[in-house]
Amino acid sequence: MNKKMCSFGVLALTCALSFSQQKDKESSVETLEEVVVSDSRFELKREHSGKTVIKVTRAMLDNQQGKTVAEVINTISGIEIAGSRSNAGQNLGYFVRGGNNRQVLVLIDGIQMNDASQIASDFDMRLLSSDQIESIEIVKGAASTLYGNGAATAVINITTRKASQKKISAIFSSTIASNQSQDDSAYNPADFSNSATLSGTLGAFTYLGGFSHQFTDGLSALNVNGATERDPFSRQNAQVKLGYGAGKAFEMAVYGNWDNYYAHYDNSYPMEDADFLSRSKQYRVGVAPKFNYRIGSVNVNAAFTEINREIESTYPNSYYAKNHIVDAFSKNKIGDRLHAIVGVNYKQDYARFASEHQIHYADPYLNLVYVSDFGLNFNGGVRNNNHSIYGSHWVYNLNPSYTLATNSGYTKFFGSYSTSYIAPTLYQLYATWGGNSDLKAEENITKEGGVEWKVNKNIRLSTLYFERLEKNFIDYVYTDPVTYDGGYDNVDRDFKVRGVEVEADASIGNKLSMSVNYTFTEKDDVAVLRIPKHKLNSLVGFKWNSKTYTSVSYQYNAERTDRDFTTYQDVTLDAYGLLDIYVSHQLLSRLKVFATVTNLLNEDYTEILGYTTRGRNARIGMSLQF
Repeated sequence: MNKKMCSFGVLALTCALSFSQQKDKESSVETLEEVVVSDSRFELKREHSGKTVIKVTRAMLDNQQGKTVAEVINTISGIEIAGSRSNAGQNLGYFVRGGNNRQVLVLIDGIQMNDASQIASDFDMRLLSSDQIESIEIVKGAASTLYGNGAATAVINITTRKASQKKISAIFSSTIASNQSQDDSAYNPADFSNSATLSGTLGAFTYLGGFSHQFTDGLSALNVNGATERDPFSRQNAQVKLGYGAGKAFEMAVYGNWDNYYAHYDNSYPMEDADFLSRSKQYRVGVAPKFNYRIGSVNVNAAFTEINREIESTYPNSYYAKNHIVDAFSKNKIGDRLHAIVGVNYKQDYARFASEHQIHYADPYLNLVYVSDFGLNFNGGVRNNNHSIYGSHWVYNLNPSYTLATNSGYTKFFGSYSTSYIAPTLYQLYATWGGNSDLKAEENITKEGGVEWKVNKNIRLSTLYFERLEKNFIDYVYTDPVTYDGGYDNVDRDFKVRGVEVEADASIGNKLSMSVNYTFTEKDDVAVLRIPKHKLNSLVGFKWNSKTYTSVSYQYNAERTDRDFTTYQDVTLDAYGLLDIYVSHQLLSRLKVFATVTNLLNEDYTEILGYTTRGRNARIGMSLQF
């Protein structure tokens, strides 16, 4: 109790907040208005966007070095990523606005990412290294009209690092950290991360190559009696990106990515120490030509992805998946006010688990954006999903907003009514036990309304209400609860989720920056697992001088419900709060050193029932740039 009261005291004293950024090298662009892309695919001023798009810049990531991509995203309003505070190899649950993994779409450089061999066909963010990311934009709510399958609760749009404008530039970073539970205080080095990026521009050509590695040891996956064996995690990432620009008329990007990890884990039924191992390897190659003309451009994003997974356990298995994606679209600016996108998205998923299966779909889509000179803005679109199994399905989006300009800012009112679809996965269609080839797509209908105030260039506030209706929900339906016989089916029952999100960002002069976000989430008539009804993220950052920066962050999760799968009884998990501190210093013109302490008060808490969480840990590191 004292720890919680102390945490709230620190929160109150610091005015608590969520993201702040060091701006040593960005002072020249501080006064520019923020531009967002993901909610319309056009570069729009934030005041003209009908959504509260959240953008994580490279500068923000630099002030959170050592954190995983999942940990960074877990501080965003409306998002809870279960497993991000546990052992490094823990499976991740993407609970956005009361949804689950299959309702979140991850894009990397414009390409839809998924693993067709998984039950939910979701993308595993444990494969990613934050050192190789330029920015992350997050759009919450239904976005299937622009992005297709699975874009029901959020689109997480990740852009990888861009080539330097210098002829040659290099960035090296390295961190060492402890990795211990709450009852350990040895602070032995157990987490090691290193990365290197080389890039540059030679006339019309750009190039980038990068490699990163992480090894983590020191924690048992399980937190039960007798489970003390360490379960290490190791990840390697490599990327190559080449670009060519023939004046203003033509651009071309060619890239390749290789991501690989292995994670040791324990037996979950019964819960006991075990020397189990999960391996995952992903290869991705792509090409992105762009043809520019007077009023717009023709764009093509095409990629091939291959994923191999191996499970070494009591029941060993291997999985293979691949997909082909082509997203071709034309972007046009019609006059000064109207923007239009017309495109077609083709995707083929193939997976091999018990046997080989594939599905494909081709979706034509249209999206229009209107920006008036009197404050009214509109973003709307339609998509026709044509699936090889269940046929045709229409989705649409209506997103008006109205902006009242003030002398120093604006007040923006916005709302949306959007539908999205979640196609049945290959596993749900064809699994040996329970597969059902007659499944239809799930449909989510999302209503949203809110207001955003930009008081001046230093203060921004927003609040919104969302409500989502889930229809044709795909679930495993037991026909015999004793023998567990059954199968996947579209259940007749609809589910409704509602919530509120509040965000605030402020800065005082060039020294102090603060932000805070709060989320309330509630699902009608059904127990939701591992999703807090109330969640708060906050951070305050202080720039002591041009070289030294410090931040204090706090995260509070209210009580959650989890299930004890040994008894199939629901259990209430206690609320908890985590306090972190970070400090960085520009030691030399090209050398930055930093340190962080996470879970400063050594809070004893449970994130996932039966699994270990991290206690107080320290990290030190350096970043060298040429």
